[in-house]
Amino acid sequence: MATASLMLSLPFISLQAAAAENADGPQSGWEMISDEEKTAVFAFAEDYKDFMSRAKTELSFVTEAVRLAEQAGFKAMPASGKFSPGDRYYDVNRDRTITLFVVGTEPMAEGFRVVGAHIDSPRLELKGRPLYESHGFALFQTYRHGGIKNYQWVNLPLALVGHVDKKDGTRVAVSVGLDKDDPIFIIPDLSPHVDADYRNRKNRDVIMGEELDPIIASMAPAEDSVKDSVLAYLKSEYDISEDDLVSAELAIVPAVEPRDVGFDRAMMAIYGQDDKLSSYTALRAILEQKNPARTAVAFLVDNEEVGNINNTGSNSDYFVDLLAELVYLERGDAYNDMDIRRALRHTKVVSSDVNPGIHPTYPGVWEAGNAPRLGYGVNLKLYGGGFNANSEFMAWNRAYLDEAGVAWQTATYKGRASGGTIGSSLSRRNMEVIDYGVPLLSIHSTYAVSSKVDVHMLYRAMDAFFRYGD
Repeated sequence: MATASLMLSLPFISLQAAAAENADGPQSGWEMISDEEKTAVFAFAEDYKDFMSRAKTELSFVTEAVRLAEQAGFKAMPASGKFSPGDRYYDVNRDRTITLFVVGTEPMAEGFRVVGAHIDSPRLELKGRPLYESHGFALFQTYRHGGIKNYQWVNLPLALVGHVDKKDGTRVAVSVGLDKDDPIFIIPDLSPHVDADYRNRKNRDVIMGEELDPIIASMAPAEDSVKDSVLAYLKSEYDISEDDLVSAELAIVPAVEPRDVGFDRAMMAIYGQDDKLSSYTALRAILEQKNPARTAVAFLVDNEEVGNINNTGSNSDYFVDLLAELVYLERGDAYNDMDIRRALRHTKVVSSDVNPGIHPTYPGVWEAGNAPRLGYGVNLKLYGGGFNANSEFMAWNRAYLDEAGVAWQTATYKGRASGGTIGSSLSRRNMEVIDYGVPLLSIHSTYAVSSKVDVHMLYRAMDAFFRYGD
């Protein structure tokens, strides 16, 4: 494998000089770091790529997050007992959302410091009865989780990941296509020799949603159909039946490894960076906290891509109930409803999600002065229309970003654009919320591109947020 020694030599200036220049406008994050910090950026990126090679869905993200948290001394949240400053706990909601917290020295009723991000990504999922046969092939019927461009999912190596829950209470894990010795699945496109009748389709309809069915088998004994051979395989390999697929959560995801991009290796192409990128940096930042003043919380949640729904999404009462439980365990019999209401009112939140970055081939979709650029650090989201953080909270965030030498820029869409975060779920609970993230190229695609320095700057921003005084 090639190493970072092949990176191009890039110019750098001192951190202090760069921070001073930031007042005049955004500056490249690469120019704001020393050679020593550059080494840290590339090391952080290697850890990130390794994590992302396994965390393909919210289920696997939570599994990997628990593993890292326990290595860092976090324990599962107890059902009772008192907390002490510096205690480190995590709580998992139905295997699909994880909250990690480090107890602060100040009372929890005086507010928390929360970084929130989502861990689900656009993908294909299997329908309840997905298996069918067509012209000698066995296929899975799918539907889409989140917004995708359908044509990007054809002619691509695909993996099947997730689990099957059986009536007897057992769970069967499934992962096919991620290991180098595994077979993969594929949704084949039409060749140019026979696609004449399909060429007039519009961009989004080049491949229709109902055509996103991967081929999973094509061979069967003479006396059986190919569908029967698949069912026999599932029975022998996993001890599951066709009916068991009704109670399964199985996703089709790209079977592609994270890779560096460019001669200088300054960027990364990875599936699922929206928004596991922000969630990973939040995870790493919370693991660094030792004795914060305010209790530091990382809230990494499911289902943002489909509207923050269900009991594992941010619109659920789960998170506020958890904060209320923490305040109750701290206050004991003295607890009342006003304690949690007061805590929420004094809670500061970073809701983090990625943004489309300015595209070198299609720059016109952005107004250049308000466009987030890869390599220029964290982008503060200024969407207008009531979606911005209030000006005083924006100024408070600017203060710790500049103090920590974090490269930052702003992001405002040109005209109308779509997108959302978990921020509205938390701000409606009277928490103070700001939205920021980093820019990507090819968001919602099978292989989005990020800048290594941006990923590290986001981690540094979250760490500074947890530590900054009131």
